[in-house]
Amino acid sequence: MSREVLLLVDALAREKNVDKDVVYGSLEHALAQAAKKRFEGEVDIRVAIDRETGEFESFRRWRVVPNEAGLQLPDQEILHFEAVEQIPDIEVDDYIEEPIESVDFGRRFAQDTKQVVLQRIRDAEREQILQDFLERGDALVTGTIKRMERGDAIVESGKIEARLPRDQMIPKENLRIGDRVRAYIQRIERNARGPQVILSRTAPEFIMKLFELEVPEIEQGLLEIKSAARDAGVRAKIAVYTEDKRIDPIGTCVGMRGSRVQAVTGELGGERVDIVLWSDDPAQFVIGALAPANVSSIMVDEEKHAMDVVVDEENLAIAIGRGGQNVRLASELTKWQINIMTAAESADKSAVEIAAVRALFMEKLDVDQEVADILAEEGFASLEEIAYVPISEMLEIESFDENTVNELRTRARDALVSEAIASEEGLENMEQELVNLEGIDRTLAGKLGLVGIKTLVQFADLAYDEFGAILAFSTDRARQLIKNAFEDVTDDEMKLIDARYDDRAKALKAKAWSLVEAK
Repeated sequence: MSREVLLLVDALAREKNVDKDVVYGSLEHALAQAAKKRFEGEVDIRVAIDRETGEFESFRRWRVVPNEAGLQLPDQEILHFEAVEQIPDIEVDDYIEEPIESVDFGRRFAQDTKQVVLQRIRDAEREQILQDFLERGDALVTGTIKRMERGDAIVESGKIEARLPRDQMIPKENLRIGDRVRAYIQRIERNARGPQVILSRTAPEFIMKLFELEVPEIEQGLLEIKSAARDAGVRAKIAVYTEDKRIDPIGTCVGMRGSRVQAVTGELGGERVDIVLWSDDPAQFVIGALAPANVSSIMVDEEKHAMDVVVDEENLAIAIGRGGQNVRLASELTKWQINIMTAAESADKSAVEIAAVRALFMEKLDVDQEVADILAEEGFASLEEIAYVPISEMLEIESFDENTVNELRTRARDALVSEAIASEEGLENMEQELVNLEGIDRTLAGKLGLVGIKTLVQFADLAYDEFGAILAFSTDRARQLIKNAFEDVTDDEMKLIDARYDDRAKALKAKAWSLVEAK
């Protein structure tokens, strides 16, 4: 028996030109699969072949699992407290093994299992070829289309076969068998048929790697592509940066008479490429990304990670782009939400926001409109700012003396304490999934609870105006509006509701719905 094992391993290793350890591993797997047929259920069998003598032993084994986890696979697992009765120092994830009778390794078995062994060897070969390929660090593949499968292109590059899915091809490009094609390695998929390289010609990384090929300064470390965004086959934006003041990063990427950017454009089927100067100042970066539109002013909201960009009427269509393409690509490039608006729209939005702040201060601080307007004009937008900003800053306000400042700070802190207490009351009996929903803090969760929203389903079912009211107004006013179906809502209040139900609020609702549907 042992001699037959050694002869089979030697023959397969020479025939397939692979290491003997690969053959031994494949044979051990085949022997284990054969031994499993003697048992009912999904047992775990291990076979060990002695590399010197060819003798082999078979074991049935059980993995040790934590006591509290319970047995998920009873045929393959044993609880820790039972395992220590057999081996006192055994730990979780160790194995307990029991010798079993090995299968008879005769000529018939060798014939029956040869295909199984060969398949395992082929899988090991593919894995090794893939590992060798990945170790080279190549991000791009250049190869020939060998065949088409359901619209996907199978690209042959050396010993590697990679798949270029239809949805990762540039729209309108017509690739055929025999065509030479270049693509970006998007990911490695491992499935029953073995590992497979998945390619992309639409990924933003593809255009970045193409510029690396065309621009030597990038490889030399003198120039860096910070980010890229694409509408594949139509338009792309890349952000470039250099610390070397002698280098013009945009001109370097464009090349003499546009030679470098044209080479990239040619590879991408005529895709237009905007080259933008990267800046560590987010506002400046966004202004550059929106080119060729001219920006009049910009307001940054760090909390929402968004910017309101004001342009004049002449630049509005340019800033937005056809079908919103320009602003969308600029947003993807900079990783900021960009809201394009005219000066009139900006003024309306500012008026709504000031009205909201004024109403907040008048209600929570119990002050008249004049005092609320002064606070808003001085840049105060929340109770927290009034309560905890250095007192010296508030004393700089000409209209306020020290007594007024101290009184306002005391009222702001009292209001915050009252809100915190109310929020905790609202959290009682609330579904934990709603409290833990990403993007909802305890204050907002408590406010939802106070108006009767206690579950994820109730939150997901909220109408936009109901959620906007909860965000914009006091609990009492929000509850009243919802109860009365918004019959007595004013125009100014409706504007405020619309302003508060923004993209962040929509994203919260979308997350809630996805969790509800997943149940």
